[in-house]
Amino acid sequence: MPFTPFHMGLGAAFKALAGRRFSLITFGVAQVAMDIEPLVRMIRGDRILHGFTHTYIGAAVVGAGVLILGKPLAARLNELWRRELIREGAAWLEESGGLDSGPAAAGAFIGTLSHVALDSLMHADIRPFAPFSQSNDLLGLIPLGELHALCVVAGIVGLVVWGGLRYLHRPAPNKGGTGRER
Repeated sequence: MPFTPFHMGLGAAFKALAGRRFSLITFGVAQVAMDIEPLVRMIRGDRILHGFTHTYIGAAVVGAGVLILGKPLAARLNELWRRELIREGAAWLEESGGLDSGPAAAGAFIGTLSHVALDSLMHADIRPFAPFSQSNDLLGLIPLGELHALCVVAGIVGLVVWGGLRYLHRPAPNKGGTGRER
């Protein structure tokens, strides 16, 4: 099934570990980009759903595309997220600054490469090391239910850790003054 939220659990864990050095939004854009090919193949009724984009070489190409084309989209989504946080009084969750190339690249490439790794565990038609190998030795290494549970747990832990760190490092509240000393 194209784009499952389970991939995002891994992204939340990376966000908790890397903080501002990792763009979760770009990671999400990468997840959607990775599953365009399987979606098109499903619509066409193809027997093989995962082709070139679900190889590590293909994932690197998609990652580069996400970095180039997706960075403006991710920056726009980031701005919408920032405005919504401010509107809801949760500005402490905001990460200041724009979307720099380093975090965008981390999100894009970790997103695409981890997508291949996770999908290699569950889809028989993936050949992650093609054209060098037509095998998929990762298939079935972790039962599907356990894999999904691990991704959900990674997502919950990642969001709790990231949110907790943001809360602990939030700016001091304004004490109601004008900001001018008398």
